[in-house]
Amino acid sequence: MRPAVLVTKRIYPEAIAYLQEHVEVEYCDTDDGIPAAELLTRARGKQAVVSQLTDKFSPEVIEQLDPGLRVIANVAVGFDNIDVPAASQKGILVTNTPEVLTDTTADFAFALLMAAARRVVEGHHYVHSGQWTKWRIDLLVGQDVHHRTLGIFGMGRIGQAVARRARGFSMRLLYHDAMRAPAEVEESLGLEFATAERVLREADFVSLHVPLTPATRHLIGAAQLRQMKPTAILINTSRGPVVDEAALAEALQNGVIAGAGIDVFEREPQVHPLLLKLENVVLAPHIASASVDTRRRMSMMAAENAVAAMEGRRPPNLLNVEAWSELSQRGA
Repeated sequence: MRPAVLVTKRIYPEAIAYLQEHVEVEYCDTDDGIPAAELLTRARGKQAVVSQLTDKFSPEVIEQLDPGLRVIANVAVGFDNIDVPAASQKGILVTNTPEVLTDTTADFAFALLMAAARRVVEGHHYVHSGQWTKWRIDLLVGQDVHHRTLGIFGMGRIGQAVARRARGFSMRLLYHDAMRAPAEVEESLGLEFATAERVLREADFVSLHVPLTPATRHLIGAAQLRQMKPTAILINTSRGPVVDEAALAEALQNGVIAGAGIDVFEREPQVHPLLLKLENVVLAPHIASASVDTRRRMSMMAAENAVAAMEGRRPPNLLNVEAWSELSQRGA
């Protein structure tokens, strides 16, 4: 009997076809997702789950999963929806889809930066609403990006990709991270490591590229926003809870900072109601990695990770190596 996988939400058809070549597939062909109780029911007898960020694998949920489940393959680079230590303790492998979305996400972060700086969305609405009747010297004037200072929080793959794009605009680059980048990376990208306070104080644009952890939850709150320039613009394409959304809305309303470009939110798909009323923020529905090629490849990577685990091979994008070591020692 072939092993079986549960796919919790709609993914690209190429990935489903690949799974069907190798294993039995229970496919939830929907964008709605599965409540925890239904997820547990559907996961019974399965050796793998292909999940998405809306699937919450808390310690309580993981504890109730079948002992035969080998892998949770997340269709995302982030994995804050999965309690990895709890999965490791239960002997469940956890995988993600890194690297493939690096450049796509960096492109979008810079798109948000440009749109917020040059008031692109406001201009779009201005034309469509029929308000544009004449050219004016100060019509929707925005801020230059070239030769300005970009502050980056998180100098991993995506942070570095954003830095590469910023060099094309002759930007000065400050960054902060819990772990300093290698000297050769700093030199090749023209990076200057700085304290978080200095990055906030000196940057004209602040772009967030950190994972969501207890240490980064509300990394940017009211106090941090007050440290930024009143002309500064905040960009977030990482995870919503990295920013205190209520504090950001208040800061934007009161002119503490000039603008923001936000792709992720604290309680998605809910958005703080004040943000929806403000014109100095560009809002997007968590689409930083949403190019056809990237989302297709993410789906395939998750499927490949799941099949590898079900066939007893180490998945290419394994997050909890300790769980693999334990399974290998047991000969599972």
